Amino acid sequence: MSDTLILNLSGLIALLPLSLFFKGKPKAPRSLFWLLLLAAIAGSGILLVIGSRDGWHTDLSTSIWITIFASLNVYLLVSLTVRESWRLGVLFAPYMFLLGLFALVWAAIGTEDPTLQTKPISGWIALHIFVSVTTYALVTIAAVAALAAGIQERALKARLQSSWGNELPSLADCDQMVMKTLIIGEAVLALGMLTGMALYYTETNTLIAFNHKSILALSAFVVIGGLLIAHFKSGLRGRKAARIVLLIYLLLTLSYPGVKIVTDVILTG
Repeated sequence: MSDTLILNLSGLIALLPLSLFFKGKPKAPRSLFWLLLLAAIAGSGILLVIGSRDGWHTDLSTSIWITIFASLNVYLLVSLTVRESWRLGVLFAPYMFLLGLFALVWAAIGTEDPTLQTKPISGWIALHIFVSVTTYALVTIAAVAALAAGIQERALKARLQSSWGNELPSLADCDQMVMKTLIIGEAVLALGMLTGMALYYTETNTLIAFNHKSILALSAFVVIGGLLIAHFKSGLRGRKAARIVLLIYLLLTLSYPGVKIVTDVILTG
């Protein structure tokens, strides 16, 4: 087994206990949750540090692990600041595990072009990568919270006592998480677009390139802004807001991991 596969497998194993914590209405103490969350963060972080010893990797598997690491850290911060938000892990933890599994499978397939594996990192590139990944992590949390809000609203309207409803945060907490993460995400996305423009200008003396990535990011920025305005003016929330948040998540997914699939696989295949 190659070193890359061993690293991916170790990162996946670090995610598994957190996913199992939410399996079957756990009675374990809350302190165990924090310990497992920190272990998952450490596992994905160590994977990235060891994997980048020979340079910054641009393959899809590494990009997925960067997303997992950033999302886990945002989840930690949200769990510390929003009441009962840690219970979002019922949906969030298994999703992170599935992403890790996909990264492992992708690393095993090994379809990426070797010429695309590493690249030098300048200050502007590092800043742009940081804000882009942070934005995607924030919207990931918002999308999971929006899905939880949709589940809770449906259960309330149908007057159902479902296992999902008992384990997930309340509808009010879900809505609070969605809006908090989207407000911060909108600001960070704006910074990401500015750093991207600055980076592109230093390379080409042109302010912006109207390609699929920039168009998708700009579309996500506009949709987030529209959703926030609608929320504060008309109180838009619940399942209606959830659909829009999932659209935003789709736009950013096509802009970030989607670009990796196109450039690393389809165009080089």
